[in-house]
Amino acid sequence: MQTTGTIDDTRSAVRHARMNGAVVGFVPTMGFLHEGHLSLIAVAREAGATFVVVSIFVNPTQFGPNEDFLRYPRNEERDRELLEKAGVDLLFLPPVEVMYPDGANTTVHVGGVSGPLEGERRPGHFDGVATVVAKLFHIVLPDLAAFGRKDAQQCAVIEQMVRDLDLPVRLVFGETTREPDSLAMSSRNSYLSEAERAKAPVLHRALCAGEEAIARGIHEVAGVETLMHRVVAEEGGVEIDYLVVIDPKTFEAPEDFERDLLLAGAVRVGRTRLIDNIRVPRR
Repeated sequence: MQTTGTIDDTRSAVRHARMNGAVVGFVPTMGFLHEGHLSLIAVAREAGATFVVVSIFVNPTQFGPNEDFLRYPRNEERDRELLEKAGVDLLFLPPVEVMYPDGANTTVHVGGVSGPLEGERRPGHFDGVATVVAKLFHIVLPDLAAFGRKDAQQCAVIEQMVRDLDLPVRLVFGETTREPDSLAMSSRNSYLSEAERAKAPVLHRALCAGEEAIARGIHEVAGVETLMHRVVAEEGGVEIDYLVVIDPKTFEAPEDFERDLLLAGAVRVGRTRLIDNIRVPRR
């Protein structure tokens, strides 16, 4: 596995691979890798990538002033070992000054889908996400890029950015990877104490209860959301940020249930904020 830390070296490595006929796949990450990240490497290969690039960059511009940038978990040595075992071809490991040199003052704002939910609660978050992903796409110049569906709104924001800016990259998406008790894998799960970890699966249970209610014929937003809130409240010690039924195209409440739906939630367990979602296809 090659490792680069500069833009020129990364472009040179990718250019060399492409000259040899490679299809370049890209998996952007913030490191502290888990099975969910590694599954995206497989997704990229299944989509046709023959040269896989993974970036590790904890992006400061997507963290708010009271969020966890400084304590975000990092383990570069372990990440390298996992990527080697997964057969990654190139690791792009840039320092902050490479991604944001002195004087950098341009951001990418994606309107519409970035506004609700996470956009309301984390002002500027999606501007930071869109900006760093656009920069990474321009550095790596991949044929395709893989993202995980756990971050459903992030996927929608990136899809819109690629479409609106005519970026020449094909997006592919991997399903949420879960622990045996169905908790969505996340680097932030490492923050949870033993007692908090035992409570965390309630988020997915609540979403599943909402899915089951829709399948039983409850086609009223307030009714489904009330049920999901009740499931979390019964657990105790978990603070709800939101538990909603939304249209996955707009991330607003759906006009009706005769369409694809998304059940999305964010909760706090102790100091740790967890997100998850379930897609409900039109029946």
